[in-house]
Parts: sequence; C-alpha cells; structure tokens
Amino acid sequence: MRLAIFGGTFDPIHNAHLAVAREAAARFQLDRVWLVPAERPPHKQGVTHAPYADRFAMVELACRDEPKFEASRLEQGTASSYSIDTIEKVRARLASGDTLFFVIGADAFAEIKSWRRWQDVVQAVKFIVVSRPGHRYDIPAAASVHRLETVDLPVSSSEIRRKLAAGDDCVEVPAAVLDYIRARGLYRG
Repeated sequence: MRLAIFGGTFDPIHNAHLAVAREAAARFQLDRVWLVPAERPPHKQGVTHAPYADRFAMVELACRDEPKFEASRLEQGTASSYSIDTIEKVRARLASGDTLFFVIGADAFAEIKSWRRWQDVVQAVKFIVVSRPGHRYDIPAAASVHRLETVDLPVSSSEIRRKLAAGDDCVEVPAAVLDYIRARGLYRG
C-alpha cells in the first residue's frame, strides 16, 4: 500500500487542500490519503478558531466524495500534535512492504529541523513537498523528497475566515463544508 499522511489545522479545510491531495494521489500513485486534523498544533498554540470536533467534521465532509481520501482522528486527544507521534501510530499499522508519504507545504518543510525528533521524521517517511511561491528550503541529507509543483492555488484558511467573518460566503470550500459552517455559525465575527 502507498499511503500519505496529510496533516494540518484545517481551520477550515478548503479546495486547495483537496486539490493538493488529489494531485499527490494521482502523481505518486497513492492508494490512500489520510487527512489528519491536528487537535493541538504545537506551532499554532491556542490559535485554532474552530473546535477540533468541528474541524474534523468539516474534513470528513470534504472527504465524503473522494474515494481515496479518509478523515483520520489520529491526533484526537493528544496533548500536542507532533508529526513523529502520528507517523509512529501509522507505521505500526502498516505492513513491511507499504510506503508512507507525508504531504507538507514548502514553508513548513523549510522548518523541518525545528520539529520534535525531526531526524526520526525524516527517516520514517517520503515527503511530498508542495511548492509555495517564495519559499525556499534545504533538504536534509537523509530525507526522501518528491516535489509537487503543479498545484498553485492562492487559497488560505485565514482569508476564508476573514471573508466569512465579514459575511461573505463566496469562499473556496466544498459546498457541504460551507453548509456546515453556516449551520454551526463558525467563523462569524
């Protein structure tokens, strides 16, 4: 099996996240892509805008029509959502011949050496690094990196939250996610 972990705050998940996952699945012949909302991202302490349960529900809705995608609760209930902990949980479930990928933006990959147990992370996965304009990065010697440069969608969760707070519902999220946001009153000033 060829499995990819695609983690993030997903606050909210948007169309660019899905486009990246689709492109990664197609280009690297992935069997499954697990979208893993971080319950408590260590790099964004106290900065999530929607509770974990809502962020997970939105990811689940976004994955509903995507046969290769699965919303994963791997980081639910964790004190901090460290990538190495998630990777080790997934590795424990895989067979010896399976390949584990890790989808990550170039901006985050540029900071890989600041991550908890980054050397273990680098050895445990093959990275799919999504290009972002203006972000340069060095590749640690032991890292296996595949570049994904064909997806460049200028969409951000922070811009979506800003628009929603201003009452603008014309945002780049799946229809089911927007319906959920409206029903729950998320991201309203």
